[in-house]
Amino acid sequence: MDAVAAQRLAGDLEDFVGDVFASLTRAGWQDRAGHYLRGLMLDGRRKSIQPMAARLAGPHEQALNHFVTNSPWDAATVRRRLAVRMSEAIEPAAWSLDDTGWLKCGTASVCVARQYTGTAGKVTNCQIGVSLNLVTDTASCPVDWRLFVPESWDPAVPEAGERRRKAGMPDDAEHREKWRLGLEMIDEVTGWNGQPPLIVADAGYGDAAEFRQELDNRNLTYVVGVNNAHTALTADTQRTAPPYKGAGRRPPLIYRQAAPSLKTHVLTAGREAVRQISWRTGSRRRNGQNRPMRGHFVFLRLRPASWVHRRAVDFGDLPVRWLIAEWPPSEPEPTRYWLSNLPATTPKRRLVRLAKLRWRIEHDYREIKTGLGLDHYEGRTWQGWHHHTTLVSAAHAFLTLQRLDPKTPAPE
Repeated sequence: MDAVAAQRLAGDLEDFVGDVFASLTRAGWQDRAGHYLRGLMLDGRRKSIQPMAARLAGPHEQALNHFVTNSPWDAATVRRRLAVRMSEAIEPAAWSLDDTGWLKCGTASVCVARQYTGTAGKVTNCQIGVSLNLVTDTASCPVDWRLFVPESWDPAVPEAGERRRKAGMPDDAEHREKWRLGLEMIDEVTGWNGQPPLIVADAGYGDAAEFRQELDNRNLTYVVGVNNAHTALTADTQRTAPPYKGAGRRPPLIYRQAAPSLKTHVLTAGREAVRQISWRTGSRRRNGQNRPMRGHFVFLRLRPASWVHRRAVDFGDLPVRWLIAEWPPSEPEPTRYWLSNLPATTPKRRLVRLAKLRWRIEHDYREIKTGLGLDHYEGRTWQGWHHHTTLVSAAHAFLTLQRLDPKTPAPE
């Protein structure tokens, strides 16, 4: 990078820090935020505080450590400004919920426990963070975070008291399912930034029927992954009642049929129901052109049997939803399933494009871990974890804005 481009980049970063971290009004805080972002973006294998301070010209390691671990600046205020700015910049097609693991060796880091994480693909010693991301096919940005509190760290567990005190955990930080943390972030970012265009999530969230119901209660549309063992009735299934005998209370309307699994519904529809769908242009090229992304899918209209008992009268008819199942020609049965409350008139190409939109989050998780040191923070406190994830999100947002800016010089 030549001197002019480097000067321009430094000016852009200064303006970005001044905007996103405007709430940090104490002397030196914005400077340290800028130093930390530069440290995250500089080349280097480790992005923990000590090696970053060694690569930076100016800030002392102790000053950076104090800024991240002990300084009482409000991460939520920074995230709010980041959410508004990035929403304007990338015009998200959806908000995505996801989670990732921080692999740990010891037991002192806040909320570390033996638990499953997709990062390792197994149960291991780790922290788990849940993020809400603004996402399109070309860009995404995490704008809100929650640290998952394992049961062993819940305040109701007597043995957790001393560990919680040392980690600086607030009293209201309790064990809650990841999907509940996701709903909390949806509500928070909605308060910052208005209604989301759509919610996408994997089966870790979509499998919770209560989660889907809460999205419905908020009048939010969604496309979420689910397990094939969930049950559903066909769209034309009606509730019925036996003949009234003229005495006593009338018998209630109920669903009398058994609800087969989603897998059974798709296999019953058979191969003749499979449709090939092309949903976006991929990055691979053939004959000088980018190849389209294609796949084979089955689309059904069903009534999922939810956490509300399917025979209950008070809740009326079970709502009709889209089931999208991916069924590659080489596989004996479908490999992935999604449920959506989008209207019956929604084009199938749009359903698939939204179901597949999470690929961007998985791509960017890899980038913010390998390139920006998301899981390199070695501090052990609740506040330090939230400060670090906020700063990593800001660094990722800055790089995303640079990539989308047509005036940014291409790397040599």
